[in-house]
Amino acid sequence: MENRPDPVLSTSPPEAWPPARKAAQAIFRPIEKFLHVEAASGILLLIAAAAALAWANSSWAESYSHLWHTPLSIGIGEWSMERDLHFWINELLMTAFFLLVGLEIKREMVHGALSDLRSAALPIAAAIGGMAVPAGIYFAMTGSGTGSEGWGVPMATDIAFAVGVLTILGKRVHPALRILLLAFAIIDDIGAILVIAIFYSSGIAVQGLLVAAGGLILALLMLGIGVRPGPVFTLPLLVMWAGLYQAGIHPTIAGVVLGLVTPVRPWYGREGFLNRARAALDDFQERIAAGEDDHELLQPLGQIQAAGREAVSAGVRGEAALHPWVAFGIMPLFALANAGVNLGGVDFAEPGAPMVFTGIALGLLIGKPAGVLLASWIVVKARLAVLAQGVTWGGMLVVGIAAAIGFTMAIFISELAFSDPDLLAVGKLGVLAATAIAGAGALLLGHVLLPREQPAEVAGVSESAMEMAVVWTGETKRTRDD
Repeated sequence: MENRPDPVLSTSPPEAWPPARKAAQAIFRPIEKFLHVEAASGILLLIAAAAALAWANSSWAESYSHLWHTPLSIGIGEWSMERDLHFWINELLMTAFFLLVGLEIKREMVHGALSDLRSAALPIAAAIGGMAVPAGIYFAMTGSGTGSEGWGVPMATDIAFAVGVLTILGKRVHPALRILLLAFAIIDDIGAILVIAIFYSSGIAVQGLLVAAGGLILALLMLGIGVRPGPVFTLPLLVMWAGLYQAGIHPTIAGVVLGLVTPVRPWYGREGFLNRARAALDDFQERIAAGEDDHELLQPLGQIQAAGREAVSAGVRGEAALHPWVAFGIMPLFALANAGVNLGGVDFAEPGAPMVFTGIALGLLIGKPAGVLLASWIVVKARLAVLAQGVTWGGMLVVGIAAAIGFTMAIFISELAFSDPDLLAVGKLGVLAATAIAGAGALLLGHVLLPREQPAEVAGVSESAMEMAVVWTGETKRTRDD
């Protein structure tokens, strides 16, 4: 009797053509491996930024500007809104980025590194120092003159780039140091969000706030009646987005708000999943034995699918679903649309331009590491916090330099701060220059100050904190032995 392959164990669907399947695997397998590299999102950001710079300074520079100013209307009939492509990327697509940030903040406040005040004291202090000192340096450079509104630009840290730098350093970076950077970056994001909401919003329109509040109430009502978070929550998100935009508050904050109300505790949990799945599998087997057709098998299959979905929290599912789109789509697109500074068109003779560039560059390169180290030293000396096992002051300096990589959020705030196109170009150039220097400096100092290898695990570091270290990077392998 001829041995035929078990269709259950087959690596290809029955209708697939083996040569085509093999060719497709040969093409996509290297891409899949790249996307699972921790630094992949940072590398894509770097490529997108370099491409934008090259494009904006090439003979096709005019096409770069025309592309992002292409009018695009979104809506149905009278309920439509026309803006250019640049607006929709910065104001709408980046809402998904802020939703991911909101989900991470909520998770860490409930289960992670920010759930305990003593363990959170060091990254909180480091983040506050890393925001206050750069802003102070910028103020010292510009005073209250032209360009003074850009003080929020050097406060920001780009978590994807910063984590990418530490990843390139490999085993030199102690796991506790990496977790510290991630906790610091999350708190830094909270600070940036507050700065955007409070200081970079126009006059508040009450009717817009009422619409946004209606969107939030709708989301809470949906949760209250048992609607599980998913694509259906796009409706309250869009209502909040429209309300905040009408109110004069940056609409991307809607993503943070929805992220903060998303549940971070699972419905079924692990044990509940096992119980529901076993019952559904028993039902599935009984239906097969009774000779029922495939349509009758859909019910137990649906129960297994629902059990699998609710085995983890809605917040964790949201992070997993959003991460590849944000890290490998939205953020590189944002970089491509915003990093294209025409160097020939940058005019340092413009009033305030030299101080804007210097304030941003020095705020990031000097203010960030100085603020991180000074604030951390103060809370450690005051015994309000301790350096985790394996974290040294040399490592803290590397974290401080890596934190000077502002890129995504810094450029985002630049777009809000500078209405003058000339100052905006100078501000972006300051961010790009500081990012390049900080990235190279962190790599160099990491090789000089950090030991060649670190132990794989850290005593006293919780599993939830270790899991935090893989969220933004896209790493899928486990962080502990099974």
